[in-house]
Amino acid sequence: MFSKYLKTLSILKKFLFINLVIFTIIGLFTFIYLNNIQPSLLKKKSQNHTEIINNTIDNILRLDVKFQSDDIRRFLFSTRFIFQNLDRVIFFDDQLNLIGDTDTLDLDPRSFSTRLDKIEFESLNDEKLEKNIDGKNIKIDEKKPISFKNILDNYSNSENLGATYTFTQEDFNQFKVTTIKNVTKNEINLGFLAITENANEIKTAIDERKAFVIRTAISVGFVILIFSFVLSRYFIKPIQNLVGYTIRIKEKSQAKPGIENLKKRKDELGLLSNSLEDMTNELQNRVTHAENFSTDLVHEIRNPLASLKSASEILQDSNDNEQRNRLLNILSHDVQRIERLITDYSQMLKDEVALSKEKMKKINVEPIIQSVVDDYNNIHQVKKGIKIEYKNDGKDKYLINGIENRIEQIIANLLDNSISFSKNGSNVFVDVSINEKKISIKIIDEGQGFKEKDTSRIFKRFYSNRPEKFGEHSGLGLNIVKNLVELHDGEIVASNRLDKDGAMIEIRFPNV
Repeated sequence: MFSKYLKTLSILKKFLFINLVIFTIIGLFTFIYLNNIQPSLLKKKSQNHTEIINNTIDNILRLDVKFQSDDIRRFLFSTRFIFQNLDRVIFFDDQLNLIGDTDTLDLDPRSFSTRLDKIEFESLNDEKLEKNIDGKNIKIDEKKPISFKNILDNYSNSENLGATYTFTQEDFNQFKVTTIKNVTKNEINLGFLAITENANEIKTAIDERKAFVIRTAISVGFVILIFSFVLSRYFIKPIQNLVGYTIRIKEKSQAKPGIENLKKRKDELGLLSNSLEDMTNELQNRVTHAENFSTDLVHEIRNPLASLKSASEILQDSNDNEQRNRLLNILSHDVQRIERLITDYSQMLKDEVALSKEKMKKINVEPIIQSVVDDYNNIHQVKKGIKIEYKNDGKDKYLINGIENRIEQIIANLLDNSISFSKNGSNVFVDVSINEKKISIKIIDEGQGFKEKDTSRIFKRFYSNRPEKFGEHSGLGLNIVKNLVELHDGEIVASNRLDKDGAMIEIRFPNV
């Protein structure tokens, strides 16, 4: 359920929500920690009080001090150095009468009779009563004002009698901790002993921790807000722009892309924006290329179809055997032409799909070209007596980033083209050289040369200038070569030889 809810949120909301959850968990543990600080500190204070109380009780019993005001006063005077680090030590008899108080040691002894009965504590709430060492509370009615005698009375009547009991008193300026315990001799209760101490350091420690937690929470919240702004401004908004860009492309909207500023960024989002635009342009070019290619193919097929239709209509009405044979030859020729166009077009589509899956690597083109030349010499020298001569400028390697079988395809197509225009017994030359960081591959023949003034036309789709062999070529061979050369970041040019009849096609690849 939680995971499904997160999936519906935006990145910014996910970030804020996760931070809120983490912040809440930390806050909960912090709250538990703060609540446990005061009991922990009070327990340490109570243990100190208990140790002093037990030592005092041992001295009282050892000295056989009577729980009377005179004896207790003399005991306090004789042992006052024991209590010099405590704020106040108070004694009560078994009737809960105040019989001794360290606050009166420096006063006239008559002060015992004037002050002792007037000692009262302010009203305490049950929340301010701390657990005794045995882990139990003495219940006190918090709705009524509570005096020390009220507390002693509840303590003396409780099941915790005999164990120390600690409670706190907090006012505007002071935080007091008081520990009481009864004094027994031979299982007879003699009275009560209480130690009261100012423990402002406990309150100070708690307040400091609370202030630290609050400051930390405010600082963390402020940092989260700043980070949220940065996340929204510099990451989420650009991503939204990229999403909007893809939507506009999908809907073929004429609106501006809106990612020009993103493309200027030098970080990952800038690289992503440029890569996304390049990919979009490449896809659009492929779509346009496919549309144009389909249009050209339809146009090329339409001519033989029209010829087929005319020939078939005439054939039905013709009784002349010679004319019928001529028409049948036309029908056969046009069918072969359509078949060739479809076959070449299908092969070209397969090649494009294969190219998208193949990866380029650094290759040496010299042994690849030489291998193709050797294969063609073995075939065409026997068939037409054409010899293919290979030479290079003597360099060790001719390295390019390319696909080996596509380089073979380029050279093979160009050799096929040159051989088709060459006479029996003529030569075709293949020349490889490096010039100005370019690897040049020249295919030179001794044929009739190009008749076109603009030789770049020969690389157009379906272009074929072979009147004597009309329909025997689809006109896709050189166009495929041009596409493969451009795929390798190369360029291809065609020209006529200046020294004699013949044509030359030159390919230039970047040398790596």
